[in-house]
Amino acid sequence: MTRTICDDITSFLVMDILEKTQELEKAGKHIIHLEVGQPDFNTPCCITEAAVKALRDGKTAYTHSLGIFPLREAIAAYYEREYGVIISPERIVVTNGTSPAMLLLFSALFDPGDTVIVSDPTYACYNNFINYTQATVNPVPTYEQNGFQLRIADVANAIDGQTRAILVNSPSNPAGTMISPEDLETLCHMGSILISDEIYHGLVYEGRAASALEFNNNACILDGFSKRYAMTGWRLGWMVVPEYLIPVIQRLQQNFFICANSIAQWAGITALNEAKPDVERMAAEYNRRRHVMQNALRKLGFVINSTPVGAFYLLVNARHINGDSLALAYDILEKAGVGVAPGIDFGPGAEGYIRFSYANSVENIEEAMYRMEKYLQNR
Repeated sequence: MTRTICDDITSFLVMDILEKTQELEKAGKHIIHLEVGQPDFNTPCCITEAAVKALRDGKTAYTHSLGIFPLREAIAAYYEREYGVIISPERIVVTNGTSPAMLLLFSALFDPGDTVIVSDPTYACYNNFINYTQATVNPVPTYEQNGFQLRIADVANAIDGQTRAILVNSPSNPAGTMISPEDLETLCHMGSILISDEIYHGLVYEGRAASALEFNNNACILDGFSKRYAMTGWRLGWMVVPEYLIPVIQRLQQNFFICANSIAQWAGITALNEAKPDVERMAAEYNRRRHVMQNALRKLGFVINSTPVGAFYLLVNARHINGDSLALAYDILEKAGVGVAPGIDFGPGAEGYIRFSYANSVENIEEAMYRMEKYLQNR
């Protein structure tokens, strides 16, 4: 058979780990999940009540392909309120989660032969999305002592005539670190399109997360409701793009997805307008868990030179245990009953590292650390 682009799409390894945990759980094994970026909180009541009301009101039909206008207005108001940035609702596209937003945006932006600067390590799925458009990933190494964030000089050296875009993620997955506002501003003006994945904004424990729109009105923004509003299964995201991209993205949306989920869109308005106290409560608890996990891992002998300040991840060097992070993740799962994400999922620069998610209760984190202690003792 002839090879296709799809043959080159690699597995999302953390999902492979998750699916293995589900097999073990079906067999009766108790697993503590620290592998996925899945909030363990219920969606705030005000959001679910808004969804129920939308159902009862019969708001179950197709919507405008760009999203219902009241939600796009609410997103625009969010940017003015949080960042002091004024954008038109006409530049906002509502999607079935942030992953479809990536597919639409990258398909609209990239042509074969284009290159996209991405940090190594980085979010596991970026490279596959870029490769699917037949553009090429240009990975720029990042380092633990620098928070696994791009260094300006390295990016400048990587830019060439084929560079179409620079993709950043802050707070980041897998490290939970943030790019400085100064570096973000510089990246916004390096001559290539700046794509900023801001899905973890709202979950910041030290400092402030700046939006790329504060520095460049033509930056492309990816964001959504999954993480800070505990709405992963609702599949609701958005992007903000320059006006010239809207017509092509709209055509792609119409053909690929038609529109985002209607009920989720109406609930999203309530999330933006009423759920901030819930987000702050959840963020405070994540922060507490962050300290518990970080302290416990250090007691177990892990060196953490890159302290997370946002999201809900810790990326730790485990090369002293096993340099093969995937084999190590499966071994920890089988022998300790703890799910962790292998560093290699995020690129060669994270091989030998493992990512722990603290989107789980303190009690479960403490039990997982106890199991890790026994696992290490028995090696």
